[in-house]
Amino acid sequence: MKRCYATTVMVVLALAGAAAVKAQDVSQADKDRALQYLESTKKGVLDATKGLSDAQWNFKPAPDRWSVAEVMEHLAAAEDMLRGMTEEQVMKTPAVPARDALETKKADEGVLAMVPDRSHKAQAPEPLKPTNRFGSPAAAQKHFLESRATTEDYLKNTAGLRAHLADSPMGKLDGYEWMLLIAAHSERHTKQMLEVKADPNFPKS
Repeated sequence: MKRCYATTVMVVLALAGAAAVKAQDVSQADKDRALQYLESTKKGVLDATKGLSDAQWNFKPAPDRWSVAEVMEHLAAAEDMLRGMTEEQVMKTPAVPARDALETKKADEGVLAMVPDRSHKAQAPEPLKPTNRFGSPAAAQKHFLESRATTEDYLKNTAGLRAHLADSPMGKLDGYEWMLLIAAHSERHTKQMLEVKADPNFPKS
């Protein structure tokens, strides 16, 4: 009888734990929102780089500024790194109790507002600085698109994104907010590409 009781308690506790994690999961509406953002920012990158000549890809407004090709390489490398951090670091932290809905909303909106804001400059970490690692702008763009598809699949198929928190430059973010950060990062650097293309000395062809 005691054994039966102990088994029942274990089952109840296991179900309670599953329910707690489930409560931390991302709503379908939020997943759809993030997927739409990943798609729209991918389109932004493609539109900004469509039909560029070699001269346009490689034009630098100043010696200390990046070319569109260098920005494209940075985006492709960063997509891998940020998603890898989400998988290998964020999602491997212990599950946390459900956060207040207002706290979560504020964090989501903070990512969407702050990351694309080009008025705040930031230095890229050494592993994400351009080194022509893909060999050509076209290869970097191809890598970015493949990596973005992997990011979208990860978002679609990963449960419990809200249940894990890790430090970021904006404080603690959950797995879902790291997905938003990936999309927002590409929006930020699409703006950078457009700044390069708006330079008066940007090649006409």
